[in-house]
Amino acid sequence: MHITVLTGRRAAAAASALALLAGSAAAQERVTFGTNWLPQAEHGGFYQAMADGTYAACGLEVEIVPGGPQVNNRALMMAGRIDFHMGGNLLELFSAAQEGIPIVGVAAAFQKEPQVLLTHPGVADTWEAMRELPVLFIGDAGFASYYQWMIAAHGFTPEQRQVYTFNPAPFIANPNSGMQGYLSSEPFAVEQEAGFAPNVFLIADYGWNTYSTIIETMADTIANRREVVECFVEGSIKGWYTFLYGDNSAGVEAIMAANPEMGMDKIDFAIAKMLSEGIVDSGDTLELGIGAMTEERVASFFELMVEAGVVDADIDWTASVDFSFVNQGLGLDMRP
Repeated sequence: MHITVLTGRRAAAAASALALLAGSAAAQERVTFGTNWLPQAEHGGFYQAMADGTYAACGLEVEIVPGGPQVNNRALMMAGRIDFHMGGNLLELFSAAQEGIPIVGVAAAFQKEPQVLLTHPGVADTWEAMRELPVLFIGDAGFASYYQWMIAAHGFTPEQRQVYTFNPAPFIANPNSGMQGYLSSEPFAVEQEAGFAPNVFLIADYGWNTYSTIIETMADTIANRREVVECFVEGSIKGWYTFLYGDNSAGVEAIMAANPEMGMDKIDFAIAKMLSEGIVDSGDTLELGIGAMTEERVASFFELMVEAGVVDADIDWTASVDFSFVNQGLGLDMRP
């Protein structure tokens, strides 16, 4: 056996290198990010940044805690057990503001909410024709939010609504019906189960102008750990660019490992829809970068919801959104 003994400058250099490595490892701050559903392509940018080292590059060791039917990660964040949460749309932030809960949205992964309505082809082929359908299957949360806007702004009626039980069978069996869905979920399921491609209406294209998949954190986290928030937001933005436009194999592998029931066919379908419909990268992001949020747009959606009777006009939502972490053009050079 030959043993090399380092002496003098070589020993000092080696010791210095080891110290730097040790310091780098110690500098990694562990944070947790709770999603709002089971791992899927719609979470891709976050899994990508975790899996390919993007978060680690700016000093974070990120753990993603999946959501699900029996999981309330938002409550865990409020209790201080996780650091960031994948919120839904702006209505949740408005509600937090009304209740005096210091939850703050710091970036919008989705410029369009992937909420859709489905109809049978040849029966209701336009948004306007959908108003004439006798049945629309809408869940309770949808009825209390976007469907109230559809009533106020587009002439739909409460009588059309029947409760959606997250089973597409009643819609498939009734051609004179419509059904709510998620852009990459129900359309895919109907094609697989019924053998036809339904008409798909993305409600964002008809005036539902909320942001979605909003990165949320607590106001104290921003005040006391601002660099952590900056790193997480910037890492997420870069993760989304890579997941959509670059080598996303690390992110895909991480999603499938965390959710073995997620097939590659569904991931491919979801990515294609996010790209074709501009869910992540469209509008303001083309100049401001993925994650963009503007005060004008949040105010516009708030006024829309006041007019529809969904929120109270006296809510002061301004403290529930912090625009300082986005709109810097980060990642624009990563778009093809």
